[in-house]
Amino acid sequence: MALLSSALVLADEATQSNTDDWTSDRPDGHAPIGVMSDHMHHKGEWMLSYRFMYMDMDGMRNGTDNLSSQDVFAEGYMVSPKKMTMEMHMLGAMYAPSDDITLVAMVPFSRKDMDLETKMGMDFSTESSGLNDISIGGLYRLASWDQQTIHAGLSLSLPTGSTDERDDTPMGSNQVLPYPMQMGSGTYDLLPTVTYLGQTECWSWGAQLGGALRMGRNDEGYSLGNRGNATSWIAREWADWVSSSFRIDGSIWGNIDGANDDLNPMMIPTADPKNQGGKRVDLALGFNFYKPDGRLAGNRLGIEVGAPVYQDLDGPQMKTDWTVTAGWQYAW
Repeated sequence: MALLSSALVLADEATQSNTDDWTSDRPDGHAPIGVMSDHMHHKGEWMLSYRFMYMDMDGMRNGTDNLSSQDVFAEGYMVSPKKMTMEMHMLGAMYAPSDDITLVAMVPFSRKDMDLETKMGMDFSTESSGLNDISIGGLYRLASWDQQTIHAGLSLSLPTGSTDERDDTPMGSNQVLPYPMQMGSGTYDLLPTVTYLGQTECWSWGAQLGGALRMGRNDEGYSLGNRGNATSWIAREWADWVSSSFRIDGSIWGNIDGANDDLNPMMIPTADPKNQGGKRVDLALGFNFYKPDGRLAGNRLGIEVGAPVYQDLDGPQMKTDWTVTAGWQYAW
């Protein structure tokens, strides 16, 4: 009887281990807020989200070397960017028609401001704002085992963002702004991802590969460079309502194919299609706050601050100084 009892206990423990699935019902059950398409939902579940992203870019770089405005002018350009900021607001929705499929949609809006200097010493600024490219797609669960899971995602980015933003400059009124100041790509783009997640009682971790694949050229005669991204993170749950995370993120993106004939590539580096590619590695620290039960159950807040530790840019090109992402998520 003792032997039979021991066998039953071991069998029960094995069954529990096999059904001990990865769960999102904890503060670190979602990735750091700067990671998109990181998790899935159970059949019938909805989630709404809002993210605010801010990026600060200060100064120019060629390769891994910083450049002054005089260095830029020495390369033949008449105007040099000095500083650029971007604010983005992103609304998101997720719905799971089954346990293995989650549908996703993202609607972003942004504002961009750039400070510039002419070779003659005149300072001026340009601004653009509006709807960016909307994306729609889905996530598919590939496997789940021992508090680990892996899923693939594929979204289609729609050319809803403007590629004809204009502003007044010393060269004239209502001038077409350079590529980084536009709101969208102007092309239909594929956005694939593969995401792995794992967790223990107090720790969680994950990794994601993703990218953007441009399809064709836009109405202005160019396409943005393809983009690849790899990120990995580890998080610690400190209580049932708070967790912290550390993440490393690497990106590589190509130069522009084609050109907008309304832009003079020798006027300013941001109008030169050959000065748009590069590589960057960021480190980021984040916190997630979660309400597991009670009146506000299902609400989640996140914040993540990051900065580059490596930038190799096909320049002259603006370099990134730091970024911050904050967001709210509500699932039911």
